[in-house]
Amino acid sequence: MSDTADADGLTVGQASARLGVTVRALHHWDEIGLARPSLRTGGGYRLYTAADLERLHRIVVYRELGLGLDRIRAVLDDSTTDVPGALRAQRTQVAERIDRLQQLSAGLDRMIDAHERGLLLTVEQQTAIFGPQWDPDGPAQARKRYGDTTQWQQYAERSASRGPEEWQGIADTVAGFERALGDAMDAGLAPGSPEANQLVERHREVFASYFPLTRQMQVCLGRMYEADPGFAAHYDGIRPGLATWFRRIVDASARAHGIDPDTAAWQ
Repeated sequence: MSDTADADGLTVGQASARLGVTVRALHHWDEIGLARPSLRTGGGYRLYTAADLERLHRIVVYRELGLGLDRIRAVLDDSTTDVPGALRAQRTQVAERIDRLQQLSAGLDRMIDAHERGLLLTVEQQTAIFGPQWDPDGPAQARKRYGDTTQWQQYAERSASRGPEEWQGIADTVAGFERALGDAMDAGLAPGSPEANQLVERHREVFASYFPLTRQMQVCLGRMYEADPGFAAHYDGIRPGLATWFRRIVDASARAHGIDPDTAAWQ
């Protein structure tokens, strides 16, 4: 079919170009009886009249406002339809959608910040929660070192949803666990004992606030606590020798689960 029309109407292709909708959409509206061309050419091709185009224009406007095709049909054809009421209802839905999108946008901003910063807390909040010995540059250093790992991504995803109260709860839980470690070492618990193994399991549960910790990863972490001067100073500040004792109970628990601590990998 040539894309030409009689003087009295426009072809589907011409109407599509005029209105900025697809030919497929026009065919669909024709099929469901929403907007049918009123004329035919001598060759039997259907043409849209000026009145047809006006109806199509209204359909396009209402569709852009978010109304479904059934609702549009009612607005155009049902004289009992409360058009202002229908539009107000649609406006309410649009406002609710905007609110959801704004919340989504804010959530994405927090997620981006968490991936880039780690902790979404001010320096003052970090000091109040984690204590005066806390290094506010620690998260940035951790991101530089671990930012391309799955564990950093998991940590960031958890961090994005946490505020000061949640972090305070985590800090309190960690402090309670560290006190329990010190008390257990003072009590002379032997590595591999049921009580020591329970502490190892508790450590994995506590640490899961940051990211899931496998037993092999826990072995690597225990050895880092002992070897890294900063971590060793922290644990030995709780009890002299605690960093080494903790590494020993983790190693003993790992062996009980068939893991050789000397070959454990971060996986």
